[in-house]
Amino acid sequence: MTFDHFAPDSLKRMEAHGSSPLLLSRKRRREGSNGDTDEGERPGKTLRCTVGLKLPAPFADELEPDDDKPYQRVSMEEAKRGTPSERPVRVYADGIFDVFHSGHARALMQAKGLFPNTHLIVGVCSDDLTHKYKGFTVMNEDERYDAVSHCRYVDEVVRNAPWTLSPEFLAKHRIDFVAHDDIPYSSAGSDDVYKHIKEAGMFAPTQRTEGISTSDIITRIVRDYDVYVRRNLQRGYTAKELNVSFINEKKYHLQERVDKVKRKVRDVEEKSKEFVQKVEEKSIDLIQKWEEKSREFIGNFLQMFGPEGALKHMLKEGKGRMLQAISPRHSPSSSPTREERSPSPTFRLPFFTKASPPPSPPPHHSAARGYPISEDDDEDDED
Repeated sequence: MTFDHFAPDSLKRMEAHGSSPLLLSRKRRREGSNGDTDEGERPGKTLRCTVGLKLPAPFADELEPDDDKPYQRVSMEEAKRGTPSERPVRVYADGIFDVFHSGHARALMQAKGLFPNTHLIVGVCSDDLTHKYKGFTVMNEDERYDAVSHCRYVDEVVRNAPWTLSPEFLAKHRIDFVAHDDIPYSSAGSDDVYKHIKEAGMFAPTQRTEGISTSDIITRIVRDYDVYVRRNLQRGYTAKELNVSFINEKKYHLQERVDKVKRKVRDVEEKSKEFVQKVEEKSIDLIQKWEEKSREFIGNFLQMFGPEGALKHMLKEGKGRMLQAISPRHSPSSSPTREERSPSPTFRLPFFTKASPPPSPPPHHSAARGYPISEDDDEDDED
């Protein structure tokens, strides 16, 4: 069973039109030397479906041999055109695959998608060969075998793969093409261990994923060694398991306590800032409300007691009414004299009866009023 049995219809349609999903770039964050990140383009969207496998890829030494069938390589033209389902193109990719990461997975994905009908065989080198030619690994060989077998693009895993591919190995596993990046790989006294494969026309180049590799991951751990040691000590690992001395263990614990105090102080500072900010916001609201109320109070006060306020108008109006009530009315210039005017009616109080005598006339004050006194009047007075 090949990958085509599990591929979604949308991927098959893209392959039929000559647009492989491998050509679609994905959004990838890569940390540069200055700490910045580079972002690629987002991939095109496909239909939602389930294409995952339930079982890991089998190991080559556990499969039944195919010695009964003749081995005949497929040319590059035939492989690109497509082969029958019972005869997939057998592509081989090898490596160490230590600390299996997305760069490994993407390389295997490219190898799987080289041709329409591909059977991907992945060779994983043993610990002895790796330590001899490349260096010490983080994961042992069994862990690396298991990690590769659970990659979705792998159809078969070859354990204890050779460092240099021989014709016998290629014929044993019926390999048509070898997939690897095109950069010359110098090792084991050779400038390029894939040189004879390229000369035989069996080499299919893939692209490396920039910004991610096993060496980069190890470099991050070594660079932040103290951080990860403190992390694992906090998670329950002992100093003996981490190969940390007694003094360093106490130092890391002390640093952890200091960092906790710093975090608490930082939290208190942040909470204090939030509290002060809330108080400032409330005080600003109160000040604004107080200003609005004070302006309203001053406006009402001026409207009532100001120079042109309502109280002044009320006082003026009341004063005018009082003066009008207590001052006599002035006679017009054309009015008749006192002798010509008709006598005013006598005012009677309600408790006086009709038989009451009329009031006596007021005494004469002619002299006081400035009238001239005649001689006849004087004579009458003497008589």
